[in-house]
Parts: sequence; C-alpha cells; structure tokens
Amino acid sequence: MSRSSVALALVAALVAVLVATAIGLVVYWPEERTVERPANLTPAETEAAKVVGLRAVPCRLPGRRECQRVTVELESGPDEGTETIVSVGDPATEVALALGDEVRVFRNPVPRGAPAAVDRYSFADFERRQPLLWLAVVFALLVLVTGRWQGLRALVGLAGSLLVVIGFIVPAILDGASPSGVALFGALAVMFVTIPLAHGFSAKTITACLGTTSSLVLTLVLAETFIELAHLTGFSSEEAVYLRASTGELSIEGLMLAGMVIGALGVLDDLTVTQASTVLALRRANPTQRFRELFGGALSVGHDHIAATVNTLFLAYAGASLPILLVFNVGGTSFGDAVNGEAVAEQIVAMLVGSIGLIAAVPVTRALAALLASRLSERELARSHAHAH
Repeated sequence: MSRSSVALALVAALVAVLVATAIGLVVYWPEERTVERPANLTPAETEAAKVVGLRAVPCRLPGRRECQRVTVELESGPDEGTETIVSVGDPATEVALALGDEVRVFRNPVPRGAPAAVDRYSFADFERRQPLLWLAVVFALLVLVTGRWQGLRALVGLAGSLLVVIGFIVPAILDGASPSGVALFGALAVMFVTIPLAHGFSAKTITACLGTTSSLVLTLVLAETFIELAHLTGFSSEEAVYLRASTGELSIEGLMLAGMVIGALGVLDDLTVTQASTVLALRRANPTQRFRELFGGALSVGHDHIAATVNTLFLAYAGASLPILLVFNVGGTSFGDAVNGEAVAEQIVAMLVGSIGLIAAVPVTRALAALLASRLSERELARSHAHAH
C-alpha cells in the first residue's frame, strides 16, 4: 500500500470503523440468547410422516371442497412405525397431497376419554428440508466451479454473514438492545466478513468498505426519519403481531428499521466493490490518469449500475408486496388508498430509503477510489490487483 498521506488517512478511517464495529458488538452483545416464552404459548413439535393413503370426504365447513382423510405412516416420535389418519381441507389452507409425499404432522393434545374419531395428529406442512439442501448444494457447486478460489472465499463469507445475523443481530434485538444500533454494527460486521474475505485486503477493499459504511449510516438516518414521518408502526404483518404478543417489550418499529438497513446491505457491497474495481482498472490501463479523469471515466459504469440496482430493489419489494396489492385490487381499493396503507407504505419507504443509500454510495466510493488510485504507483496497482485475487 502507498505511503502517501491520502492512503494512510483512508486506512486510518477504515481502522476507526473496524474499532467502532468491535466496540458496538461488545456493547450490544446479547446476555440472553432467547426470551422467556409466555406460559400459555406451547410450541407444536412436529414429526416426520409419509402419505400412504388418500380418501375424499365431505367437508365439514361450508364453502369448502375437496377435503381428504389422509393416512400417514409416522417416521419419528413415540408412535414411529404406526399409521394414523389426518384430515386435510377443512382449515383455510389449500394443500395438494399425493401418495408418497413426505410431510410433517403434529400431535394433538387429545384429552383422555375422547372419542376414537378425534384425530390424534394434524397436518402441519410438507417436508422441505431435503429439496432445500439439494438446492443449496447446487448453488455451492456453481459458485465453486465459476468462482474457484474466490468463490470458496465468497461461500465462507456467506456463512459468516449468516452467523452474524443468527448469532448476534437476532438475539441482540430479542434481548432488548437498540435495533438501530444492532442493525448498524451488525451490518458493518457482515461487511468486514464478506468484502475483505472475498477480495483480500487491497485498495479496492478499503474504498469499498468506506463507501459501504457511509451509505449504511445514511440509510439508517433516512429510515429513522421517514418511519417517524410516515407514522409506520411495523404491525402490518402477522409475524409482528405475534412477536409483540410473545415478547411484550420488543420494539416492532425498531425491528422494521433494522430490516431496512440489513436489506440494503445485500446489494450495497456489490455496488461499492464494482465502483472501486472500475476506477482501479482504469488507473491500471492508463497510469497517467489523475483524480478528475478517473472519477469521470467510471461515471458511465456508475450510471448503468445505479439504474440496474434501483430496478432490482423495486422488483424485489414489489414482489414482496404483490399479495397485498392483489388483496386491495380484489377489494376495489383505489391506488392512492392502497399506497397509503401501512403494508404497502412500509415497502415503499424501505425501497426508496435503500435506493437513496445505494445511489449515494456510488459517487462516494468512486471519489474515494479515484483519490486513492491516483496516489498509487504502477507497481502498487499491480500488487494490489494480484493480492485481491
């Protein structure tokens, strides 16, 4: 790395962010990994079962059709190896079972002396873990084949990100810590796990991390501001209502804020790394270029990346809101009223706040990369490029 004052200042800034992140993790580290479950809330433990018989029966609820009595063979639990019958179709859920399907069932708390016609087990869900595992294996193989060594490092970074989310962010929020602080320092921890691991410690990594940090802070400030201005409560989903009923003290509004910050990070690291890489590539191609030429040369790439990224975010949030929009459409709700509803407004705020953070990250990262690249010699650029790979 160059010994110039600019390079040293950027390295010092990154070290300061790293130290702040470490302090934030220590301050917000959860003392309790779980919250106390309410006395009247008993989790339903499911058992593995296989469908071995199907029989159509009349539905007991009016308006329901195609109800079934399903014979399943239990593959786990105290009744493993025995067959039992469950009813499917009477609840307000549609399931299409076939012979041989692997399913999950839960044991009903049947009181002693209950009639034999009462089902001892109920259908819970399909068994999905095996297909999910195979899909994950295919994904990992494709990453390794196409990315090779760097792909392996990306997979390790992905595993590290998952550990940060599950091991720090979720239990810290449940433990009552500030969701905004947990989200910010958790996102920074994910950044320090993924970007340096996938790209090595280089000029690209330094500028990408600093650009990501500035954008995360901006996203957090905007999210806090517009959640308050739009009077969003976070209670637009059944999950939020369940969490409040289960935990009592959990800030649902803060949880929504944390989701916006972490959601933006998923696209942000790609955007900042690409901008930094573009600037450094221009400098290697023409070592005579200075800050102004490097900043302007990466402008077209930045415009293309912003357009593609904003469209990606819009489609992602539109897809998440599609069932809600369909409900409004069926009910004859006007577009203005639908947008004003909290369920849709929450997605709009998340999309726009995330997009503003991403757009701001482009010129910031580009400027930092151009500032640093213009101070590096040809040998330092080549060494930085080789080290990053």
